Amino acid sequence: MKLLAVDAGNTRIKWGLHDGRAWSARGSVDRPGRGGLQASWEGIPTPELIVVSNVAGQETGEFLEEGFRSWDAPRRWISSRAEQAGVRNGYANPAQLGCDRWAALIAARSIGGGAACLVVSAGTAVTVDALGRDGRFLGGLIIPGANLMKSALAASTAGLVDEPGVFQPFPTSTANAIESGACQALAGAVDRMGELLAHRDGAEPRCFLGGGDAELLRPHLRLPAQVVDNLVLEGLVIIAREPGLQ
Repeated sequence: MKLLAVDAGNTRIKWGLHDGRAWSARGSVDRPGRGGLQASWEGIPTPELIVVSNVAGQETGEFLEEGFRSWDAPRRWISSRAEQAGVRNGYANPAQLGCDRWAALIAARSIGGGAACLVVSAGTAVTVDALGRDGRFLGGLIIPGANLMKSALAASTAGLVDEPGVFQPFPTSTANAIESGACQALAGAVDRMGELLAHRDGAEPRCFLGGGDAELLRPHLRLPAQVVDNLVLEGLVIIAREPGLQ
């Protein structure tokens, strides 16, 4: 079955066409410039099912719905559930968990082969989600991303230079201190969550890292991390195979 999976996030809209075995086409556009999405879909085969994770709000949802109307294919807009595809949702209100995080957890459960997993999405905001080896989503962190941290400092603190910096273990300029502080803060949050999960499950968890700042963050982590940029799309494929979705 030809499946179009769409991940509409705060910064980008990612998509992939899956033929049941592998991705036959993939692409992404920046959300403010989303007009390019239609162009990126030109020439792809008509999907038989469309599955969407949208955390970018109603306006983006309406825009996507308009684009889907050129295809005679059912649409399924996912939401987080109490349990699905071997993952149990530990949120007090399961529906409150972002559907992108839910799809990523389901993909991590499959890729991780039953190991405890740390699922990190480093984008506009950074989420750090803990998945026990028993398949239970234990909870997670939401932290301002590196750019948000830096812009908040620039907006709220007088006298700071507004210029690019580079990471240094011991920063020797203000710009480098800001850049290094953001990297260290994010890496510390990920590593600390990894320690808590390792203590809970008795073994170092697998860490899956995605998002636009994945490569910025990875060198600073103590925990070995595997970059899987399309974890949400992989999760959508698994969800699409669940009984009753179609």
